[in-house]
Amino acid sequence: MYRMRGLSYYCGLVFNKQIYTVSFQTTSIEALYEIFKRHPKIITDSRKVEQGSLFFALKGEKFNGNEFAEQALKAGAAYAVIDESDFKTDDRLLLVDDVLTTLQDLARHHRRQFNIPVIAITGSNGKTTTKELVSNVLASHYPAHFTKGNLNNHIGVPLTLLAMPEKTEVAIIEMGANHPGEIDFLCHIAEPTHGLITNVGKAHLEGFGGFEGVKKTKSELYRFLAERGGMVFINMDEPHLSELAQGNKLKLFYHQSDSPSMANTPFEVKLVAEEPFLEVAFLTEKGELVKAASNLIGQYNFNNIMTAIVAGKYFKVPAAKIKATIESYVPSNNRSQLVTAGSNTFILDAYNANPTSMKNALLAFGKMKAGRKIAILGAMLELGEYSKHEHLEIATLALSCGLEQLILVGKEFRQAAEETDALFFENTADLRAWFKQQNFSDVHFLIKGSRSIGLEKILEN
Repeated sequence: MYRMRGLSYYCGLVFNKQIYTVSFQTTSIEALYEIFKRHPKIITDSRKVEQGSLFFALKGEKFNGNEFAEQALKAGAAYAVIDESDFKTDDRLLLVDDVLTTLQDLARHHRRQFNIPVIAITGSNGKTTTKELVSNVLASHYPAHFTKGNLNNHIGVPLTLLAMPEKTEVAIIEMGANHPGEIDFLCHIAEPTHGLITNVGKAHLEGFGGFEGVKKTKSELYRFLAERGGMVFINMDEPHLSELAQGNKLKLFYHQSDSPSMANTPFEVKLVAEEPFLEVAFLTEKGELVKAASNLIGQYNFNNIMTAIVAGKYFKVPAAKIKATIESYVPSNNRSQLVTAGSNTFILDAYNANPTSMKNALLAFGKMKAGRKIAILGAMLELGEYSKHEHLEIATLALSCGLEQLILVGKEFRQAAEETDALFFENTADLRAWFKQQNFSDVHFLIKGSRSIGLEKILEN
């Protein structure tokens, strides 16, 4: 039988009716950090162990990483971090109170070795695209480290921080949340010095308990920075942000302007054109207006570009590098991708969806100059009691956007389809089977839906 006493685990062994106690001292963060410096490659999946790596035996609903710790050592890991003394069979198995908490504490300890700007990015929509653009702009001038993919939760943020190289001069950390308190928790791990909220919209309403919950949770970043004397970037064109940042003293405001002027503020950006791709203009260090032609579509992406330009200007990235970065960035991973197949054009934005991002995508699609337009919309998840109303609202809006046809996918859209003139499919497999039988030509498609719906599969051969 094992029990915890302070920082030690005791094991009672019985031999000849006498009890002998074996004590396993837990590993401190300081001691673990010395090991981490020699073995900085962190692995949480025993199937992906690399030679000399440091394996963290995390637990999930259906797995216990402790059970794979010894296997990780045999696969080449230098050490494995565990939190169950039953598995302490080797000196290279480092016992801690809780593996996940230790991972987070170690990440915070590593972050504190850097006296650099750490920029936190959160928001209901566009945070990953904004993170990519901001990161690329800053990386064009500084050794920058940033969140890869969307590793933006309680595990992803620590892993991102622990992957930060010694020579990093600026870090950009994406933070996601679907429940109150999560942004604050991530802030206390990453300890950002700067922050920005892309926007506050109708996302994860079920977990947040409504829109007010979204506002409160996203603004946890502002409150953390207010307490620490950090600075926030505020897009004045986005509702709620200025209001939520009233308690912050250090603020940098920016906005869209048809006539950017150094006399007003250097942080103004002009939207030059929307089609076929967004083109923007901003002021150089000398006050000259320079244009940048992007590979992004839809006016909803303008704010993402503008934020990257503003961040670049604030951190003294030369205008020529900002322009080159904006023009070279190509969206991927089903985010605002433009795909052509034969005579048809697909706007593939099937990575995520919520009522706000759906609305923005539909309005931009409606403004596009195209003859035939069809929208294929996948269900929006995590809306709870708001689901039926929000799906009907989106379907109604879509039908006002000049579409030739509206196609809805997913059970959450069933009632909306019944109440509107829309074609309905229960799932993507049924849609794909139907789609392959059609003979579409010269059509512009908008494909937008939540990740789990998998709408991108209709384009697979």
